[in-house]
Amino acid sequence: MEGLGVRQPEAFHQSGRQTSTAGEDGTVKKLGSSTGRFANATLVRLSEFLSAGYKKGVRPVKDWRTSTIVAIDLMVYSILNVDEKNQVLTTYVWYRQSWTDEFLVWNPEDFDEVKQVSIPTANVWVPDILINEFVDVGKSPDIPYVYVTHDGLVRNYKPIQVVTACTLNIYNFPFDVQKCSLTFQSWLHTIDDINITLMRSPEELREDKSVFMNQGEWELLHILSNYKSFSVDNDDYYAEMKFHVVIRRRPLFYTVNLLLPSIFLMVMDIVGFYLPPDSGERVSFKITLLLGYSVFLIIVSDTLPATAIGTPLIGVYFVVCMALLVISLTETVLIVRLVHKQDLQTPVPHWVKYLVLERAPVVFCIHKKHRLCSRLSSQASDLEHYKDSNYGTGKIGRRLSHHDREAGLLGLGLPPSRDPAPPVMDNILQEVTAIRHFLEKRDRCREVAKEWLQVGYVLDVLLFRVYLVAMVAYSITLGTLWSVWQVA
Repeated sequence: MEGLGVRQPEAFHQSGRQTSTAGEDGTVKKLGSSTGRFANATLVRLSEFLSAGYKKGVRPVKDWRTSTIVAIDLMVYSILNVDEKNQVLTTYVWYRQSWTDEFLVWNPEDFDEVKQVSIPTANVWVPDILINEFVDVGKSPDIPYVYVTHDGLVRNYKPIQVVTACTLNIYNFPFDVQKCSLTFQSWLHTIDDINITLMRSPEELREDKSVFMNQGEWELLHILSNYKSFSVDNDDYYAEMKFHVVIRRRPLFYTVNLLLPSIFLMVMDIVGFYLPPDSGERVSFKITLLLGYSVFLIIVSDTLPATAIGTPLIGVYFVVCMALLVISLTETVLIVRLVHKQDLQTPVPHWVKYLVLERAPVVFCIHKKHRLCSRLSSQASDLEHYKDSNYGTGKIGRRLSHHDREAGLLGLGLPPSRDPAPPVMDNILQEVTAIRHFLEKRDRCREVAKEWLQVGYVLDVLLFRVYLVAMVAYSITLGTLWSVWQVA
């Protein structure tokens, strides 16, 4: 090679080597010879030829105005970890870069038709292209060699474990799609010294999934590329190549372990409305469901991603489901309190009768109301007949009591007595009167309790329908959103 007069013996460590140089006619002349085991080794001769006077600290161009074009390529091998809390993505990629070294050129005819050779990476010039998003040093294997072709093309292929910062949006979890960027650029050299280009076309890069391990939680959708030049001080411009790695989470695990148990518990809460409202078992059933859902949330809290900038929609879904369970329990407690007969003594207000017992069943088509009304009306007629019978008995008793005082006990066939009635008969009549008043009061309480029971049944049906409509609307909204995200 012309123009490289200084030799670096330490550049390529060899023993018993022979040195060759190119003459004016392009032929290789031996500068020295060795009788050792490397005397006829073509690769040794080629290595000595290339290392003669090579300066690895200088950009390998003969004209300093010429920019070194570095072609790069990226192939994602695996998604190792997605840390939502720390906003860090760990991937394992196959990184390839190539450039032309004008000082590593030879004629294959002079070296037994050798057209490419591997050279230690530490002995050649390597561009300072780094990833801007690096936040940690990955555990990447050390590849100590690069391939050099006879026309000076240097190929540096190596696997890299990339630990980069990435803005992760977990609102759509577990149906989320993440887009993380890997920006390659020269840290020091301007675009006049080092320029960057793609090794393949953007279409081939986008659809290439040949080496991706498709067995983990994340699947690779595609890789997008974008080239641009930028300037920090409007004086020196730098070239950068940005790769957008688009990945999607597989939601099957989270659907089975998070969504389905929650859906089952909410369905059981709806089924609980079919228990009689005047039964205390419904309250116990609702409390059991609420406790079970609380335990479920404690178990799944470690599964949900946690960030300081947002909450996933599924977390909001769990909170709303818990609120619905609390509302359902509150409604059950109110209805049970309403229909409890022992504590209700005041009659049903007229406006409540009008709104709940007359208007609401017609508007909301509550058919159970008619059966309750017919049953209660028949019970009321029986009650009136019973009262009339009691009142007749009381009047007869009073008439007999007054007649006994004047004409004796006619019912027993005794002659009339001039003496007053004995006190025993007065006591018996007073007890019968007290019993009659007690029965009348109990019947009035039962009638009031039945009216409140009817109000409770109607309100229970209304609240159940409102609860059911709210839950169905909420479920349809979330299902639509997650379906759209999954398809997108």
